[in-house]
Amino acid sequence: MRRVADTVALTLHAHGVRHAFGMPGGEVVTLVDALAAAGVRFLLVRGESAGAMAAAGVGVLTGTPGVLVTTLGPGLANAVNGIADAVQERAPLLVLTGVVDRAIRALYTHQILDQAALLRPLVKGSFEVEPKSAQATVRRAIALATTAPMGPVHLDLAPGVAALADPAPEAAIDPAPTLALPAPARDDPALADLRARLAAAERPLIVAGFEAARAGAAAALVAFAQAAGAPVVTTYKAKGLIDEAHPLALGAAGLSPRADAALLPLARASDLVVCVGYDPIEMRPGWLDPFAAGARVVEIGAAPVDHGMHRVDARILGPIGPLLDVLAAGLPTGARGWGAAIATARAAIADAFAGPADGGFGPHAAFRTLAAALPAEATVSVDSGAHRILLSQMWNAPRPLALVQSAGWCTMGPAIPLAMAARLARPRAPAIAVIGDGGLEMTMGELGTLRDEGLPVTVVVLQDRSLALIALKQVQAGLARAGVGLGATDYAAAARAFGGRGWSVGSEGELRAALEEALAGDGFGVIAVAVGEEGYRGAF
Repeated sequence: MRRVADTVALTLHAHGVRHAFGMPGGEVVTLVDALAAAGVRFLLVRGESAGAMAAAGVGVLTGTPGVLVTTLGPGLANAVNGIADAVQERAPLLVLTGVVDRAIRALYTHQILDQAALLRPLVKGSFEVEPKSAQATVRRAIALATTAPMGPVHLDLAPGVAALADPAPEAAIDPAPTLALPAPARDDPALADLRARLAAAERPLIVAGFEAARAGAAAALVAFAQAAGAPVVTTYKAKGLIDEAHPLALGAAGLSPRADAALLPLARASDLVVCVGYDPIEMRPGWLDPFAAGARVVEIGAAPVDHGMHRVDARILGPIGPLLDVLAAGLPTGARGWGAAIATARAAIADAFAGPADGGFGPHAAFRTLAAALPAEATVSVDSGAHRILLSQMWNAPRPLALVQSAGWCTMGPAIPLAMAARLARPRAPAIAVIGDGGLEMTMGELGTLRDEGLPVTVVVLQDRSLALIALKQVQAGLARAGVGLGATDYAAAARAFGGRGWSVGSEGELRAALEEALAGDGFGVIAVAVGEEGYRGAF
């Protein structure tokens, strides 16, 4: 007998879903059973918010929707932060929740709330799975979650419905047709107009974002930049679109005033700004209206971006890589008016993040050591905090999506879940989670998930015994230090208590040796890196 839950699970599998995350309750046990029967691996996380972030990470790294399974009431409520993260990180996520059976819904009150209403501000749609339309509903949810701008979609499934026999068991389980954007035509008037403006521009600038990275547009972006003679600024999540050693690369922007001091003058000096797959949701307020009044600002992307950060004079919608290829083809190259400004800005940024002159061990030295030790195929996830800003500025990502993080929502806690996702999406490549001590203590239970699921993730925790970013903000505001101090937890011992390996290091040599051991061994490991909070002062 094919149950309705089996139809749901088989439809997910037909669309490429191979993993689901969550913490089951009685209302979803049939669904969890059906997922296993359909070939979808269910991973038991220690918190639903972490499960949502891991599922969303799988969605971003594979292009298939991530799946979170929660029970009703508190299970779903506990996932809200992770679902909100998927909204602002533009991640395709399906949230499958248990709900009390319809026959007693008006009578029963234990753990009951209006789940669709709770999620209404966060999801692109909320539907209830019914016996006769289960496959169609799941297909609709997948299409909605994976259509730009991507995001979470919610499905309620009552346990009684899940266990019912499918009324049409002979119906084939087929994936929905893929939406293909038409190839751009070179003679398209909008493209011809932009090509002419690029040819005439003295100081064109490209600001590239996450959607360009997700679209696989790196090669097209570099060719376009070279043809246009335009320097490239990326967001943190778009790092890797262009090698930051490239003479046109200006590095990443988003949260660092020191980087902005070099980059914003170029933004204001540009006479033509091309925003490629760029969503300002990643940017700090310094990037409000950063372009000159006389500059032409054009957005290129698969879908319009909802923001009010700066004016947009024209939008060109379509597949990002092909659009850039068509724009670059036949674009006359010539001298631009940037002069030495690009090289000067690059030098200023390099100097800003060189680290302390005394050469002592701190976060700068730790990140240089990490970058030197990691193989090119590694994926690095990073948690929110002072360390995220510094790492995102210092590390030259070798390819798009080599560095994953929460850059729109900026929540604490995503590093370990995203590393789980990376290990599942890229099982042959190392996954390293870089996290602060505050973030690790918030999500330490997920070390148990790494152990139980056999995920060999290396966790590098920057242990400065504080919420360093907030402590810096207190200093900048002239306020007394309050509510930011952390005690001296032995993270290496905690890792061993969870069944992993642990190291405590305080120098570049010790960190290098620990990374070598961690990456070569089986199972997960935690490397606690002792750095002083003062290492972040003036760092970004």
